[in-house]
Amino acid sequence: MRVNCVGAIIVDDAGRILLIKRGHPPGMGLWSIPGGRLEPGESDADGVRREVLEETGLWVEVGRLAGTVERPGPGRVTYVIRDYLATVADGVPTAGDDAAEVRWCTADELARLPLSAGLLDALTGWGVLPA
Repeated sequence: MRVNCVGAIIVDDAGRILLIKRGHPPGMGLWSIPGGRLEPGESDADGVRREVLEETGLWVEVGRLAGTVERPGPGRVTYVIRDYLATVADGVPTAGDDAAEVRWCTADELARLPLSAGLLDALTGWGVLPA
């Protein structure tokens, strides 16, 4: 079964990327970009806005698609994850929902954190990492 998911690549004016530490499986304890499963009938943009708000307390404007990855899930599930660029419109980052922590990271910090499988490679390949 294929499950549609979305993620948000959010970079601030200081060139840092917003990451959350997953508080629940899958990926519990790993750092990733905010995101999750789409709800039935939900558009990608609406899903990105909802997931970011639930996990970080931030309202975002959704930009272009950065890229798509597929990741294996439990059983025979395949997560199809479409990651979008997004910018903060309002709010202060606060961990919520599935996020145990939320923080802004430089590219150097990103390389030292325990990240979700394939995240660093995908962000690098899409050319969206902060300099």
